[in-house]
Amino acid sequence: MARKAVRGKADSEKTLTSLRKNCPECGNRMWSDYDNWRTITTLLGLVGLRLKVRRCHNEECSRHLKPYRPEAEGRYALPQHEFGLDVIALLGTLRYSEHLSVPELHQRVTGEYGLSISERTVTNLLDRYDELLAVSLADDRRLKRITNDQGRVILALDGLQPDVGHEVLWVLRDCISGEILLARSLLSGRQEDLAELIRTVDDALDVPIEGVVSDGQNSIRKAVALALPGVSH
Repeated sequence: MARKAVRGKADSEKTLTSLRKNCPECGNRMWSDYDNWRTITTLLGLVGLRLKVRRCHNEECSRHLKPYRPEAEGRYALPQHEFGLDVIALLGTLRYSEHLSVPELHQRVTGEYGLSISERTVTNLLDRYDELLAVSLADDRRLKRITNDQGRVILALDGLQPDVGHEVLWVLRDCISGEILLARSLLSGRQEDLAELIRTVDDALDVPIEGVVSDGQNSIRKAVALALPGVSH
């Protein structure tokens, strides 16, 4: 059933710009052509995102006029989704750690966390959680199909821990294509565990990882340096 009520005004607003200014294909300067707006429901409230989208204007480039969206967008939500990744991580964690039914999950997140969400959306987001964890590197053809044409990968690494004491959902995605390359739940965020995730992706690719985008968490910084020495972070 479609949402019948108008969403409230965002509690906070963020402007996201791409860290990369040159085209990943031809190296020419990408221009900031237009803005996109998204409103995401997170555990901390409604977040309004203003996205500064860049495009390459080199007519001979294979990425001519293709949008390059800010790398940080993917840490908030999946494409075309209005609920954040932290909400998906919470629902999946409660589902499999406490074995709650959909009605119980709905009551929990609307009561304890104050989310405005329907039972049907809870079911849909649980499906997205299962799909994330099912993203596998066993089929190398999938990764090669996504990344070979673009010739390189800009890797983004995000960890989502909805509650202290629960597993953390780690998501590794490619900023150029926007595709999720690997998602896995870990009990900890130790640098050795994170470095192993990065190596797993790196070993499955035919193209180099030319940069990594993440927050400044110390264990992530050490893991990147351990798994990808010399790569810009």
